[in-house]
Amino acid sequence: MSARMSVRMLVAALAVTALPQVVLAGPLTPPPGPVGPTNKTLGEVEPRVAINATNTPGDSDATPSVFKITQPGSYYLTGNITGVTGKIGIEVASGGVTIDLNGFVLGGVPGSLAGIACTESGMSSIAVRNGTIRGWGGAGVSFAAIGLVNNAQVSSLVVSGNGGGGIRAGYRCAITECTVYSNTGIGISVGSDSTVSNCRVSGSTGDGINGTVSVTVTGCVSNENTGSGIAISSGVITGCVANSNTLNGINNSAGGVITACVANHNGGHGFNLSYGTISNSTARNNTLNGISVSSGCTILNNTCAANGVLDGVGAGIFATGNDNRIEGNNCMSADYGIRVTGIGNVIVRNSVSGNSTANWSISSSNVYGPIVDRTSPGSASVNGNAAADASGSTHPNANFTY
Repeated sequence: MSARMSVRMLVAALAVTALPQVVLAGPLTPPPGPVGPTNKTLGEVEPRVAINATNTPGDSDATPSVFKITQPGSYYLTGNITGVTGKIGIEVASGGVTIDLNGFVLGGVPGSLAGIACTESGMSSIAVRNGTIRGWGGAGVSFAAIGLVNNAQVSSLVVSGNGGGGIRAGYRCAITECTVYSNTGIGISVGSDSTVSNCRVSGSTGDGINGTVSVTVTGCVSNENTGSGIAISSGVITGCVANSNTLNGINNSAGGVITACVANHNGGHGFNLSYGTISNSTARNNTLNGISVSSGCTILNNTCAANGVLDGVGAGIFATGNDNRIEGNNCMSADYGIRVTGIGNVIVRNSVSGNSTANWSISSSNVYGPIVDRTSPGSASVNGNAAADASGSTHPNANFTY
């Protein structure tokens, strides 16, 4: 056998040894007979219903619509939709409906009605998400036109330029991560036991965010609205910003909690509350008072600066009623630092500075810790690990003017 033949046989043997992994993967030929169906319906492949003239035709009844959903289920857009004068864009006449705008635009025209509206009272479990609703004559999303829709969810929408408000919801609803701007009327309106979180609202001709009782508003920004930035009857407002609104920054008018919020440059009060608690918040450059309270409130560890601007007369904190506790706040550069006209209030451990009319204005029949004048402290400089007390008082409830 020649050397050349031996090399060829060796190469062939090596090639054969490399084949078992490929061969063991399975037969190289399909089973006999035609290829069979998977026996899956289109609904099983895509278990949703496209919104179109075939699947969801509209009507011209008392609530005329371009498209109408009459059965529970999951629905979605396949493209942009343009409205029609005198009609709702998508009418929802059944509970248990989810609408995915799928990133598309639901665009209104002059004289159109709401973008998406529920037209049967007492419905529940409606969800709308992921798209843009703009330019409708009515509200962008209306869950409150005929009765109130409960347990609705609205998320990841851009809602703008609508004539009847941005998003109108009912009881126990959740509005999440929406951008709502330049709507005529209230930007976002919810009923009791609802939540509004991580939303951005601006340019409304009413309140930016408005709610009734037991409402929670978290992580929202509400700026440049004609009404107040955030106005609820009672509930919890946390981590929110309300700037440059025509009326108040944040209202919590009938008992609730405001925590870690900011209210600047508003035409009324920065914060306005009654029978509630406000803590660790900042109010600056508001036309009236930084924080205005009536009765039964706790005002704790807040910062108020330069309120009472634009010809307004304001205090850092103004308590018009009785039985409030004002503690640990710092109020500066307003007309009044802390002003109290009611009775039975407790004022301890606060500090004020540089207020033009009076640093302190407290009527009779109130309780307050000693007020220590340290406007000229005369203390020595400190460079080291220890120093003598320069506060001028060791009283645990002392208030300071500095």
